[in-house]
Amino acid sequence: MSDPSSRLSEDSRVTILGSALSGTAAARLARARGARVFVSEVGEGPEQIAAAELLRAEGIEVETGGHDIDRILDSDLVVVSPGINPATEVRRALRRAGVQAIAEIELAFRELRSRVIGITGTNGKTTTSAMTGHLLETAGVSSVTAGNIGRPLSDVALMEEQPDWVVVEVSSFQLADIDSFAPDIGIILNLSPDHLDRYRDLDSYYEDKRRLFANAADDSRWVLNGDEPAVVELANGAAGQRYLFSTAGEVESGAYRDPKGMLRLVLPDRKAKWLRDSELQLVGSHNVSNALAAALAAALAGCADKKIAQGLASFEPLPHRLQPVADFEDVLWVNDSKSTNVSAAAVAIEAFEQPVILLLGGRHKGESYTTLLPRMEDHVRAVIAFGEAAPQIISEMQDKVPDLQVAAGLESAVRMAAQLANSGDVVLLSPACSSYDMFPNYEARGRAFEANVQQLHSVAQG
Repeated sequence: MSDPSSRLSEDSRVTILGSALSGTAAARLARARGARVFVSEVGEGPEQIAAAELLRAEGIEVETGGHDIDRILDSDLVVVSPGINPATEVRRALRRAGVQAIAEIELAFRELRSRVIGITGTNGKTTTSAMTGHLLETAGVSSVTAGNIGRPLSDVALMEEQPDWVVVEVSSFQLADIDSFAPDIGIILNLSPDHLDRYRDLDSYYEDKRRLFANAADDSRWVLNGDEPAVVELANGAAGQRYLFSTAGEVESGAYRDPKGMLRLVLPDRKAKWLRDSELQLVGSHNVSNALAAALAAALAGCADKKIAQGLASFEPLPHRLQPVADFEDVLWVNDSKSTNVSAAAVAIEAFEQPVILLLGGRHKGESYTTLLPRMEDHVRAVIAFGEAAPQIISEMQDKVPDLQVAAGLESAVRMAAQLANSGDVVLLSPACSSYDMFPNYEARGRAFEANVQQLHSVAQG
């Protein structure tokens, strides 16, 4: 719960940078608390114009097509979209002027009465957040899932009757601009290189992840990946109690998978056997790790072990995350469009023992694709590169994979994969890149993949 003294005061001047989902929700929250709200949006496309019209109808002043720096600096508080790079002129101007800039989750947290489970990490955040919310719901606990998963936390703060718990997916970009945000239960799933097109180096990326612990207290509880020393090390010096989860072996306090595949809880005052990993509906060992993290958080939030086991067994894969979308002529087509970095693609590749045809590409994010090569040995028999990153993928993988081809786009890549696929193969879209060269987001890319696959099947059926 937030400190009441940090909440918005009437007539405070609040500027919101960005009019997307979280910015719009933040503007409504600030307006509802009596603030004088100004929304500044640099874009001027149909979506931005539509959002501006809605906000103006609610009495909120909006500009589009650029930032009025002088107007923005004449604010008591600025709420910054996580998509705005710290290197932009408006962010630099805020720093020079000493104007407080915070993330939308920080604004919402200040107005929140619910307890918070905060989840971050390089990969698996959305699946684990959704799973944790599902476990709480299955156990009958009043809860909502929000944050980077899609629903702005400000929407929850606006609720007249807030839930007992909010599961909040938190990105490094959001953590960079927190001040008082303090989860009751914090989870770090994993750490690996990402966003090197935005961060100057890996250490600065990890430092933003470390901000999850910025407001740690003695009653904070931390759920950490015991299989990754870097994750455990990140919590060094933070107040509160640590709990580990592991797929590799038993832990002293936390949750683990035993040698027979049983997911177990072990706490000083509580022990349980939840279910075997084979009973999960999710693919891959990484999702066993995600399940352990979610279940451990649910246990710490007071959920009964029987209900946790039921929730784990009933949770289904989310769209665009190792999601099977078709299986015809004994070829499995899998949509992992959410794989927007190299480490996520590596995890996806390792999820399959069958021969894989890998669709790789999009907008390059600064990582080398050669780190995928050890994961591809023995079962990735072809790579189809597409998008802006295709030349770099070809350069780094030339003569290092059995079959390396280039497609003009995603539709072409799907057709090429169909020609290459044999019975028993997996065609895996796990791009290891952002979607912004051809698509507005990874969801649109995933939907396009599914549509192309289904069209291919329809043509084949005649």
